[in-house]
Amino acid sequence: MRHGFGLQLLGAVALAVITVWPAHAGLFDDDEARNRIEKLRNELGEQGSRLENSVATTSRNQIELTNQIELIRAEVAKLRGQSEVLSYELGATQKRQNDFYVDLDNRLRKIEALAEAETKSAVADAKSTDPTAEMRDYEAALTLFKSAKYKDALAAFLGFIKTYASSGLLANAHYWAASSHFQLHDYAKAAELFAKIPATWPADAKAPDALLGLANSQQEAGDAKGMKKTLEQLIENYPASAAAQNAKQRLKKKK
Repeated sequence: MRHGFGLQLLGAVALAVITVWPAHAGLFDDDEARNRIEKLRNELGEQGSRLENSVATTSRNQIELTNQIELIRAEVAKLRGQSEVLSYELGATQKRQNDFYVDLDNRLRKIEALAEAETKSAVADAKSTDPTAEMRDYEAALTLFKSAKYKDALAAFLGFIKTYASSGLLANAHYWAASSHFQLHDYAKAAELFAKIPATWPADAKAPDALLGLANSQQEAGDAKGMKKTLEQLIENYPASAAAQNAKQRLKKKK
């Protein structure tokens, strides 16, 4: 390539000399002309060599630059891939940590709930075996009822029933809870609790009064047929009770 370029350049110079020569033939002799041509040839050869060297250097520099760019691109692609892997691993780690904390929180909540339930059970057991506390709570609920605080009395008697599940006052507590419902005009729930007393504690002193309370609840609810049946049951099961005498008088009025 370099040799061919030099020949082309030399040919161009020779052509220029031949073209100009006739006009200056009388100015120079042959030796001087040859010397000048040779000098010009050498100068042109050196310039051609420098030009070819410059072109070659530029070409090598471009190739090296291209290679460096490709290397940089490859390195960037590699770093991008590593970044994506690290991002994925970070997300996975954060998810595992979040799942761990959620699971830990759920376990702690269960443990706390269990501990709270056990504490309440222990307190309830302690109270249920304390006759003084039992009588105090019963009398406090009864005082609320006598003070016409029926909503508070109902909550107190229901709490008593739950706390003192084996108390000898359960029939009484149910009776006063039913009476609280009755005073609050919730006749359906009153009837339900009144009916439970003779069914669960038929020999208890409150059983006849509970049947009378059931009849009253049925009457207020508009269930005349149910009321009549309940009064008849009261007279049959507890004929000597004061409640039975009341029931007989009410049935006579109906006739």
